[in-house]
Amino acid sequence: MTDQGTLGFESARAEAERLREELHHHAHSYYVEARPEISDTEYDRLFKSLLELEKNHPELCSLDSPTQRVGAEPQSKFKTVAHTAPLLSLDSTQDVDELRRFDDRIRKALGEGHEPTYIIEPKLDGASIELIYEDGVLTRAVTRGNGREGEQVTDNIRTISSVPLRLRTEDRVAPELLSVRGEVIMYISEFQAFNARLVEAGGEPYASPRNSAAGSVRQLDSHVTASRKLDLLVYDILAIEGSGFKSDTDGIEAIRHWGFKVPDRIQTGRTVEDILEYHTGFATDREGLDYEIDGIVIKLDDLSARSAIGVTSHHPRWALAFKFEPRQEVTRIDKIEVNVGRTGVITPVAVLDPVVVGGVTVSRASLHNREELRRKDLREGDTVRIQRAGDVIPQVVEVIAHEKDRARPFEMPTECPVCSTPVQEEGPRIKCPNRFGCSAQLQGRIIHLASRSALDIEGLGEETAALLVTEGLVSSLAELFDISPEQLVEYEGFAEKSAASLVEAIQSKKAPDLPQFLIALGIPEVGTAVARDLSGYFGSIAAILGATAEELEQIDGIGPKMSEVITAFLEDERNRSAIDAILARGVEPVASVPVDRGFPSVGTAVFTGALPIPRASAEAAWRAVGGRTASSVSAKTDFVVVGENAGSKREKAERLEVVILNFGEFVAKVVSMGGEVDVP
Repeated sequence: MTDQGTLGFESARAEAERLREELHHHAHSYYVEARPEISDTEYDRLFKSLLELEKNHPELCSLDSPTQRVGAEPQSKFKTVAHTAPLLSLDSTQDVDELRRFDDRIRKALGEGHEPTYIIEPKLDGASIELIYEDGVLTRAVTRGNGREGEQVTDNIRTISSVPLRLRTEDRVAPELLSVRGEVIMYISEFQAFNARLVEAGGEPYASPRNSAAGSVRQLDSHVTASRKLDLLVYDILAIEGSGFKSDTDGIEAIRHWGFKVPDRIQTGRTVEDILEYHTGFATDREGLDYEIDGIVIKLDDLSARSAIGVTSHHPRWALAFKFEPRQEVTRIDKIEVNVGRTGVITPVAVLDPVVVGGVTVSRASLHNREELRRKDLREGDTVRIQRAGDVIPQVVEVIAHEKDRARPFEMPTECPVCSTPVQEEGPRIKCPNRFGCSAQLQGRIIHLASRSALDIEGLGEETAALLVTEGLVSSLAELFDISPEQLVEYEGFAEKSAASLVEAIQSKKAPDLPQFLIALGIPEVGTAVARDLSGYFGSIAAILGATAEELEQIDGIGPKMSEVITAFLEDERNRSAIDAILARGVEPVASVPVDRGFPSVGTAVFTGALPIPRASAEAAWRAVGGRTASSVSAKTDFVVVGENAGSKREKAERLEVVILNFGEFVAKVVSMGGEVDVP
């Protein structure tokens, strides 16, 4: 390996360019062409070499460097910018006759003797995005927004591995300006795994891969986007300078050469029959795909003809989306009941005659809230059409038939159906406020506490939780730790061995990792990442319970709204009593990373600018020697570590006369305290 620290500037520049080219090549081979040429270990070695070189020569770091995919400084909000060209919607239909009328209009526009050639491609169901390249380098990425302007999300898009940061020019020169349109997607397999992780962390699952992709793209912290497995497929050139094409086919070929990933199975066709054959093929294969499509897109291939045919204010006249029939089935609402969740929200649920939708048997569907019930006028006994939103979540679409003597409209309860407490209204939702006296909420909290992301208590699932609550064996979370085998063996499903095993599993969790304990408590807004950050910053449950909103906001990723929600929960007298009762049973949470290792006044650090290592690694190194980290600079900040392009945080530190360290000085400080920093 070249000693990066001994290279002169010109040699360093040449080496940086060589490394970037090699890394871009291998990333394209792996993420776009799915044919890796080197091992992950070798790729990491090249990456670390470039990282070290850019550390020694910061002026060589560029926007197109592979090192820039790791994420950027969190934003307070997105900037709205105009698109290079409008991102229009598509006119759509499911009617074959309408498809034929579209073909007739195109043929009439072209005139006799001119047969149309169509580009036919899958209609991806993701988040539409514009990518802009100047002199071959990615400079801007913008969400679709209203089609005329959208939100600039460049830092987030840079984290997607299949997106070229610099156009490949082996076979085709990069244009001066290139604007392309693509779709950000999350594969179905990853979506299912992602939702499972969210649920385990106490969060709300996304409704569909499309929603998860859109939500990921609009994260203010690009590190969050980077943690999610997204892909981006490009299918259209919006604007180009310094080059041009006669057909969409030529444009797609150029897109491929420049290093973009394009949708599968793009092909041409000349007749409606060609289009229908393609549509049928994709519809047949749809269930086996790992990505969502909701139809196909037909576009006239001839670009000059497109220009002549023109567009409306809403859609191009030379393109059409031919949609698939939605995955729907017909069934009957047997009854409508309500479910009380662990947070007290009361949700109406349709109990259905079981029916298979998209390969899954559906017997229940959430009706969301009372306004949804009224809008769709859903009643017991109605025959309804249902579908699975995003092929995942069952929903009732509409009533299609009902008995002459129809049931009365369902009325949401004015009292909790479990504990009879008068409900509270929160917009369209109603909620049981009896958090500590409602057995349904207690049952939900027990299930959550025992879940894998929390205390991970083996053998404590839904059925056992229901038994413990309904039989009066526990009336609070704390009483879980009082259960004896002798109590359990009296009930069906428990022999002496299984009863002893469950009690042992519960008792073994009296020294949980602090992050897991925080998740187990069901604190609003506290999932895996926030729990870990709270643990690392405060180091003990006592310190967290005594934290102020201002102290919480010192943690990277916790803003005023989140801190307000967390402190409101912890300051509630009944919540505090419940937590104290658990701790009184001998439960002693242990911080995964001890904050106090005996070092005097190690202080709070803030990191800003581009560091040679991921910021999370630098923060972990400081916490490992007993320090604290924060996301914002205040009078309580002990020092600020600045990297390249440090901005407002450095300026604020200077105004407040806070100590400023460069990365080398920070490393020396950590080492002097017995710690270490993994410098590449």
